[in-house]
Amino acid sequence: MNGNRAAFNVYYKSGSTQQPQQQSVHNQTDDHERWYTEVTASNRMRLSLLSGIDGEIAWALNRLVRLCRNEDFRLRQIPGLLEALFEWPEWFSTTGYKEHTDLHSVFAPPTTLSLRRQHAIMSAFVLRNAALIDEQNAIAIAGFYRTMPLVLHALHNLDFSLDANNEFLSYILDIFHCVSSTLILPPKSSPQTASPLQPLLHIVSGSSNRSIIMAALYALASLFSNPQNAHHLSPTSPALSVCIKYLPLHNDKPLLESSLNYLYTHLSHPAMSKAFLLHPDMPSVLRILVNLLLVEQVQENVAIDITGDYHTVPSAVLSTKDHELSQAELDGLLALPEPKRCFDWLTLMFIKRPGGEVTQIDLWNLYRESWEAHEGSYPMLPASDVIKNATTMFGTQSLVLPGPKFIIQDIERRKDTVLADKLKCQWDRSKCTAPPLSTAAELCEHVMQHIDSHNVEDEATCLWSTCPRDKIPSKNFRAHVLTHFWQAHIPTERNPSQSDTITISPATNHPDPNPTKRNPPLPRRTVINFQRTINDAPSTSLLVLLCIRILFQTSFASVEAAPKVDADHFGFPGVTEETEDDDEGQLLEGSVVENEKEGGRRGRRTFADLRKLLEAVQIKDDALMGWITEMINAGMEEYP
Repeated sequence: MNGNRAAFNVYYKSGSTQQPQQQSVHNQTDDHERWYTEVTASNRMRLSLLSGIDGEIAWALNRLVRLCRNEDFRLRQIPGLLEALFEWPEWFSTTGYKEHTDLHSVFAPPTTLSLRRQHAIMSAFVLRNAALIDEQNAIAIAGFYRTMPLVLHALHNLDFSLDANNEFLSYILDIFHCVSSTLILPPKSSPQTASPLQPLLHIVSGSSNRSIIMAALYALASLFSNPQNAHHLSPTSPALSVCIKYLPLHNDKPLLESSLNYLYTHLSHPAMSKAFLLHPDMPSVLRILVNLLLVEQVQENVAIDITGDYHTVPSAVLSTKDHELSQAELDGLLALPEPKRCFDWLTLMFIKRPGGEVTQIDLWNLYRESWEAHEGSYPMLPASDVIKNATTMFGTQSLVLPGPKFIIQDIERRKDTVLADKLKCQWDRSKCTAPPLSTAAELCEHVMQHIDSHNVEDEATCLWSTCPRDKIPSKNFRAHVLTHFWQAHIPTERNPSQSDTITISPATNHPDPNPTKRNPPLPRRTVINFQRTINDAPSTSLLVLLCIRILFQTSFASVEAAPKVDADHFGFPGVTEETEDDDEGQLLEGSVVENEKEGGRRGRRTFADLRKLLEAVQIKDDALMGWITEMINAGMEEYP
């Protein structure tokens, strides 16, 4: 025990209510200190608290500070402990505070006064911790007959502007939370000392201590969450002004949350929400609330590839044609004896393809054209042998189709894929036999020879490739033909950044005789980039959204007066009509209705102005995001 008292002296000299770090946590799972936790009226801690001996009181409070951090600690387990813990806080809030003067804030107070003040703070600390950690302790404190008198004395008597009182007041406000939600405030005509409302409002509006302001705001929100206390609310409440002042402090989350908590409680009462629409700061408050939603949303960049089907083809135009024997192939075949020459010739000129067909006369004519010029030195096979060799080599058969038409099945001419040269002359419907030219100047000179040899009288037809133009005036004929030169329209060298391929849509034929009229292709890559919210709305965002929702519903609610009894109406059910005219009452009622209408107009206008800002809000929860969408749509309908 001596070691504990030494630690207690260090504790009080430091002026802190936290446990000394050099103290070790005692083992409570065995009987090591069972003698001070026994559940009897003669418990050592209870008797020490009531002894009046400062050393014994300090020892007991030191033990209780350690115990109240344990979830298994119950105030009712030790008979008389709750009453004993109220002794010193009651003394300080009724008498002890008077002994503290302004001089004590400069000079050290008397030792006895300082110790007793610490006793009060420690006792309040134990009560507050016990209530916050365990619900049964909170219920016990809320139902204790001395709780409300202690709270009222502390709030009305202690000067919150003195730093020496702030810690004690903070604990008292936390204790007050145990009873605030069920407390019914006395009528306004009652003495001010019977209600905690005014001192709480004074603390909120006049204190510079952040912790006390937060505790007072939570206490007020808890009080007004009881509908029976709603008539004590005021549209010009200082607590409302303080909350509005602290809303931009989004970096101070605890203070912001306490302000939002009170604002939500204030606006939850219909009369206050209607009155707030007429508040001069209402548009600014709504803008701040929406910005708070934007500040707290955590987003990630999302990219979705929606590229459609497309095809790429080489930028150089490819064409196919029937294979013709080259001079080297012809020379190689001439020296071969028949029928080997025929078989090798068939290999070079034809391929096997299911579904293909070649007429027997075409096969014979092609063979004859290839070797007729050399028949004197190299005799040819008869037609029947050539056809027989083709069917034997490719494993096909000859058929006779109606007509009659003699064909060989499942073979076709071999095709060569060639690059359509840009400098190849396409005159005479691409039948010009001239080889590709080397330069654009040579091609131009070559085409001019065709034009000069073409009989052009008054009108002429263009013979370039598939050009459909006819009846071209002679004076324009030369200029028209020159428009077909590819080299005149594209650069001779490709830019290094230019792709070797071009993109076409799936249904486009290539090469296209008129490429300027084909459908534009889809982009090679189409990506939608946007931001997506990845976090659930935190508690502050939920409070903000609830406040905005209340103001939205109040702004867009229809204001309709109950129908009165007249020649066309039976009146509103349950409404008793006055037989005598009450001019003053009618004027007052009309004024209220007009104020509500004006407030609704201001609210709707504000939501319409915030439409663009609301469109940037993204909430992960679909139901909450539906609220935002509803507000945006309502603003668009009201002010398109």
